[in-house]
Amino acid sequence: MRGIEDGAADAFGEMADLYPHTGKAYIVGITGAPGGGKSTLVDTLITTFRQRDMTLGVVAIDPTSPFTGGAILGDRVRMQKHSTDSGVFIRSVATRGWLGGLARAAVSIIHIMDAMGKDIILVETVGIGQQEVDVTRLADTSIFVLTPGSGDAIQMMKAGILEVADIFVVNKADLEGASRSKMELQAMLGMKSGACEEWEPSVLLTEAVNNIGIEELVDEILKHQAFLVSGEGMEKRRKERARLELTEAIESSLKDYIDSNVDKAFLEKLVDDLVQRRTNPQAAASQIIGKSIKR
Repeated sequence: MRGIEDGAADAFGEMADLYPHTGKAYIVGITGAPGGGKSTLVDTLITTFRQRDMTLGVVAIDPTSPFTGGAILGDRVRMQKHSTDSGVFIRSVATRGWLGGLARAAVSIIHIMDAMGKDIILVETVGIGQQEVDVTRLADTSIFVLTPGSGDAIQMMKAGILEVADIFVVNKADLEGASRSKMELQAMLGMKSGACEEWEPSVLLTEAVNNIGIEELVDEILKHQAFLVSGEGMEKRRKERARLELTEAIESSLKDYIDSNVDKAFLEKLVDDLVQRRTNPQAAASQIIGKSIKR
C-alpha cells in the first residue's frame, strides 16, 4: 500500500493482477463536517459488524495531513483497540492536495482490501462540498453525519448531499436540538421528488460515544444493501464507480505523461504568457495536449 501512495510504477502493476479478484466487498462511505464524531462512529461500527462475524477494511482519508506512509493519524489512534483483530484492517491516507477531496490512492487501497476478502469496507472522509459528493460516488451506501444545531443541513443543500446520501445520522444525539434536527431533515427529505421504487433515505439518531443507535445504523446499512441487490441499484452504482475510476485513471495518466515528457521551458513560457495575458488557461492546455498527442 505504501508503494501505491507513493505512486510507484511496480505497485500499480501489481494492482492489475489484483483487480480480477475485486468487486465482492460492500463499500460504505461516511462523511460530514469536522467535529461530528465520525471516527468514533466508525470505531463503534467496526465493533458491531465484528459482532456479526463480518470482516472489515477501513480507509480513513485525511484531507490535510502530509501523510507519507509512516505517520499514525488521529483516526488510527482512535481505532487502536482493533489492531490485534485479524478481521479488521485499517489504513489512513492523505489527499496530498489532490483535487476532489479523495486521496488518489484511496480507490486502489479499497481494491486491495476487497481482494483480501473483507466483507465491508468503511471509507471515512472529512469536508464540505465536493469531497462529500465524491465519497458518495465511491460507495455502495453513503452516510452523512451531522450534529444537532450545527447548520450542516444548509451546507448539505448547497453541496448536493441531500440528493445523494442514503442514510443521515444525527450523532451526539444527547445534545439539545437533536430531535428537532432530525425532524427538520426529514421534512427536507420529504420535499424531494422521486420515483416510488427509489430508496427513501432514513434519518437516525446516534450517540457513538455511548454506543447508542449503532445496532440500528448497521441494520439500516444492511437493509440498503438488500434493497440495491434486489433491483438494479447495485449494478448502476458499480457502473458509475467504474466510470469514475476510468476517468480518474485517464486524467492521472495524462498528467503523469505531461509531467515526464513536456519540455519544462515550454511550460514556463506558457506560464509567462498566462501572467502577461497573452493566452488563457484553456488555450495553453490545448497546446500542451496537442504537443503530447503529436509525440
